[in-house]
Amino acid sequence: MRPASSRSRTAEPRSGARPRTQEDAIVEVTWCYYQDGMNQNEIAERLGISRATVVNYLAEARKRDYVRISLDSDVFRNQELARRIVDRFGLRDAVVIPSSPDGPERSLDRVTRVVADWLPGLLEPGDRLGVAWGETVYRVAEAAPRVDLQDLTVVQLVGSRPAALGFAAETCSATLARRYGAHCVNLHVPLVLSDRDLVERLKQEPVIEAQLQAVANCNKTIFACGTCGEDSHVVHTGLLEKTDIDACAAKGAIGVICGRLIDQDGRGLDRDIEDRMIAVTLEQMRNKDMGLLVGSGPDRAAPMLAAIRGGYATHVATCSETAANLLKLSEDHA
Repeated sequence: MRPASSRSRTAEPRSGARPRTQEDAIVEVTWCYYQDGMNQNEIAERLGISRATVVNYLAEARKRDYVRISLDSDVFRNQELARRIVDRFGLRDAVVIPSSPDGPERSLDRVTRVVADWLPGLLEPGDRLGVAWGETVYRVAEAAPRVDLQDLTVVQLVGSRPAALGFAAETCSATLARRYGAHCVNLHVPLVLSDRDLVERLKQEPVIEAQLQAVANCNKTIFACGTCGEDSHVVHTGLLEKTDIDACAAKGAIGVICGRLIDQDGRGLDRDIEDRMIAVTLEQMRNKDMGLLVGSGPDRAAPMLAAIRGGYATHVATCSETAANLLKLSEDHA
């Protein structure tokens, strides 16, 4: 591509040249901004368009994955809070991202974007990556780069359940598999049923049995540990009613991993619904080659601490405020 002079207004194509399409303009704007180092005003002047149009074209380029800005995860792995978390909890590694001054939502966005860049480097040929569900995991999948990871299998860890905004389990696993060019094993059953006998019969179906075997054989996982309040993902998806989650919290429930409630030490709660769920078990989530726990927010430190204590996490990704809260909670409960 040969850009015109930065001072010329080349809104019209050269005589005999193909008329410039919007696609051409988006590509040209993207090149000028990211490769030539021009600012938005200079680009607008060069192409004979408004600065607002330049802004819109740059946003469209990001949306289409024409350009991807990645961050070096080593910077955040070597951050002081990250090292303290690794040392305190005996983890293999951690990344801690500076919390956003714009609030928890933006902090979570920062964390999931860095995890999207970090995760491919944690995977090797032959890995079987178990993928949980929910907003946090969905955001990681959506932000994941398009890379070709050889001989990778992505496995859906929980059965299907309607979820808002595409946070369903099959969406999380399928999106991540597509981004990585990986083979995807979905779990084609409901997450919870009303009949225990039906659950057992389904588990014995050859196709479902093979899918559940893939769940059990995952050597690495990526997951979040949800909260036990009225805003919990399990409440929004109808897995538990508000009254149920309150009652469970009163009995010591502090977090949720793949639809299963845990107490402050990471132990599962013995509930009637457990036998009616088709999903990875808590025991299957423990002692993996990698258990990447992702979380950020003022209410996430306690559930994340419970997940770490329960042996589900080997790697952690969070924001600086949540990391500080994790350390403080661990001191208070020592």
